Amino acid sequence: MYPTDTTPGTLPAAVETESADLVVLLADDGSVVGSADRVGVHGHDTPLHLAFSSYLFDGQGRLLLTRRALGKATWPGVWSNSACGHPRPGEPVEEAVRRRVSEELGAPPHQLRVALPDYRYRAVDVSGVVEHEICPVFLGRIDATDLRPDPAEIAEVTWVPWAEVVRIARTAPRLLSPWAAEQILLLEQSGTLD
Repeated sequence: MYPTDTTPGTLPAAVETESADLVVLLADDGSVVGSADRVGVHGHDTPLHLAFSSYLFDGQGRLLLTRRALGKATWPGVWSNSACGHPRPGEPVEEAVRRRVSEELGAPPHQLRVALPDYRYRAVDVSGVVEHEICPVFLGRIDATDLRPDPAEIAEVTWVPWAEVVRIARTAPRLLSPWAAEQILLLEQSGTLD
């Protein structure tokens, strides 16, 4: 199965440097079968690979939604969950969440926990690029005053009450990335936010 060790600092520096632009390729059963260049792997026939999604809340219980930068290869300008990304080969998924959230949002996440460990999806962008991922979904907190979004990744951010986010996912799912629309409804059904 994919790496689940959540101990911070478990990635040797050599592994981190060598695998900085690689994604973990997976067999249909979720077992690791190799790695590939992150940019090159996403195309019209994207193989199954490991990713993650995060949903980060402020002290008032509002969800941080992010609008994907207009320069993104897939779903540019579309509203989505707080942050997404790909673990590097050998990198525990929770550590990848911490790394990527800090890179994209300029602030570290707190109180991370996995809510949907086996979430999986396949979606096709209007350009024909396919996302095909096993994508554990994490919940956590982030300090709103520390946010410094990377403009290459995020066009804008907004804080939305959870009930409103669920309403959007139910009534206007095309306003959100396909994975976010589906994950939001699964999170609501699971009761993990109660």
